Amino acid sequence: MASSPEALGTDVWSIDTLMGGYTGITSSYLIASSRPCLVETGTATSAPEVIRALAELGLGPEDLATIVVTHIHLDHAGGVGDLARAFPRARIAVHESGARHLVDPSRLVASARRVFGPRMDDLFGELLPTDPERLDIIGESGTIDLGDGRFLEAFHNPGHAKHHIGLVDSATGDLYTGDAAGVYVPETADVRPATPPPDFDLDLALSSLAAMRATQPTRLLFSHFGPVTTVGDILAESEAELHYWVEQVTEAFRGGLDLEHAVERVKERDRERHAAFYADPARLESFEELSSTVAQVAGIWHWLERTTPDAQQLR
Repeated sequence: MASSPEALGTDVWSIDTLMGGYTGITSSYLIASSRPCLVETGTATSAPEVIRALAELGLGPEDLATIVVTHIHLDHAGGVGDLARAFPRARIAVHESGARHLVDPSRLVASARRVFGPRMDDLFGELLPTDPERLDIIGESGTIDLGDGRFLEAFHNPGHAKHHIGLVDSATGDLYTGDAAGVYVPETADVRPATPPPDFDLDLALSSLAAMRATQPTRLLFSHFGPVTTVGDILAESEAELHYWVEQVTEAFRGGLDLEHAVERVKERDRERHAAFYADPARLESFEELSSTVAQVAGIWHWLERTTPDAQQLR
């Protein structure tokens, strides 16, 4: 199965990475400027598809200038090592908190393997190490040169993960959201939360949404999945969903439920609120592979355990 890149205008192309064999789950983006830049690699198992799509767009091994990842979770950065080998002149841009894990990915891969178990190999594969000399480290802010005066303005955007950045294209106003605005479902225009452990923090997530609004983007380019032009509406929905899920999990947490029963409760109520999303079993299966309800509830649950003073007494 292969998918042709989709032209989004202004020299931007969307590439479906076909994560886990599904379509419409994870996007990489090529900015085909005079210094071509790939935003997000997808998983290691997606790397051959991304390389094929870049070749379809005319990029050979010497042509890619930069590879940038919004954060180092394996559905966004798992293919970095493979792509770095395929494009030996490309620089790799990553937040400073994630850089060491690209150089030595053993802890990151081991952690993912504990979470995903036997599904790990099919979903993600192995993250290959990256030469530290090829890394461009981003702190609280930074720029990525796209050539001819065009650049990506990078800013630290934690909440989903401490190593997360946002990226704004100076020429277009496009905002590459990573997971900081949640997961967008194009078929139903739903936004679903992205709150997995171990780094989810509600205050940081809300401040990250505020930081994205402050850039006044013209378009949101979701890693999951695709472009959105109704910027204000979608960011507002993302914030509302975040508050709702946190309220539901908090109620279960304080009510003495265990995590398993909290997940079932959230699923039941979410099904009532988003019937269209649940109406297609195939779509539900694919998004549960990417962003399972269990993982999102668990991230909020662990945040509550960290931040609730009387957490032990409530359990």
